[in-house]
Amino acid sequence: MKKNLIAGAISLGIISLAIAPVFAQTTSSVTGTTAPTTSTVTTKVACVGAAVNARETAIDAAMTTFTAADNAAYSARATALQQAYTLTTLKAVRAAVATAWSTFSKSEKTARSAWQTARNSAWATYRTTAVACKAPAGTGDGVDSGLEASGN
Repeated sequence: MKKNLIAGAISLGIISLAIAPVFAQTTSSVTGTTAPTTSTVTTKVACVGAAVNARETAIDAAMTTFTAADNAAYSARATALQQAYTLTTLKAVRAAVATAWSTFSKSEKTARSAWQTARNSAWATYRTTAVACKAPAGTGDGVDSGLEASGN
């Protein structure tokens, strides 16, 4: 029994070595097309890498703009609230506080909208470029896009 298993394993190994070159051919007998070479795959992966780099640069710039606008909104609110509490009548304080918060809310909404538009644009451009690269499946990193800050 053991001799049969060993003989079978050796036979399978020899057969595998004999037919391996057939499967390693670069031309498909079915379609007549040439399989991608390592350098072609490398070029396509590099293309996706360039698309990722462009996306990340755009997202970085958009996040910098967003955080600057966000910081400005908080700073303006702080200044407006400080001024509101220097007023002498309750009616004037309430009106100034309401204006400070309303202005802050509008600024935040504008900053968030600009961030989301820029982020979505960067991702859309990336997807278009990555598809044009025709890289092997699973080369891009779009699966993890849900981890990104949404700006909500």
